[in-house]
Amino acid sequence: MESNDFQFYFYFLVAALILVVGIALFLGYKLFKSLKRKEVIESQFQQLEDKVNNLQLETLEAKLNPHLFKNILNSIQSHAYQTYFALDKLANVLDYILYESRKKFVTPKDEIEFACNLIEINKIKVSPLFELKVKMKVKEDELLYNQKLIAPMISIDLIENAFKHADLQSADAFISIVFEFKESVFSLTVSNKISGKSKLSKEKGGFGTQTLEQRLKIIYKDHFKLDRFVEKDVYIAHLKINLLEHKAEMLAARR
Repeated sequence: MESNDFQFYFYFLVAALILVVGIALFLGYKLFKSLKRKEVIESQFQQLEDKVNNLQLETLEAKLNPHLFKNILNSIQSHAYQTYFALDKLANVLDYILYESRKKFVTPKDEIEFACNLIEINKIKVSPLFELKVKMKVKEDELLYNQKLIAPMISIDLIENAFKHADLQSADAFISIVFEFKESVFSLTVSNKISGKSKLSKEKGGFGTQTLEQRLKIIYKDHFKLDRFVEKDVYIAHLKINLLEHKAEMLAARR
């Protein structure tokens, strides 16, 4: 009898073990399917988010290009005697707009060269005696300087606003533009004395500022910093983009 009881308990334990293993395998299979389904949903969501971001960028850039072109033509028209020089720079700017701006990214070198051409065009607005300082603090031998990591025309807003709102008549008026690239960080600092006739808070539509901030958030997320502030009668704008962090995130997203 004891032998029968032992056999009964043995078979009972074996059956229970088989049942537990079966349930564990079933739950494991369901968990595996759920995880796979989650990965598919996350992938589809990421693709949808990328499409939305790309669509937003295309919309912003479509508005931006005619806006920039109009400003350039107005500058050239106001000083006909410098038209030939300005048109030469304009040709470079238009090439950049037509070909490079359609790319998702350009090199920091290309963007800085574009910005310098833009500055030369805007110089026809001011007197030869006007204090316009352009400084380069660039380490061209850094690896990322020639890699396509910068959104094209990201420097337009800061430069255009400086010429638009600067006090061009005062003896102590100035515009200062500083480009920096070191330790894989792209920086642009623009400062100018504010004209008493210019109201920064009531800039027409605020399109340039809104566009820049939207693009930066979409493209660089947490890897940029944009500061705008006034000290006495000087307006300062500073843009800083950590391209190494941005590249690392791009590479991680591809895995």
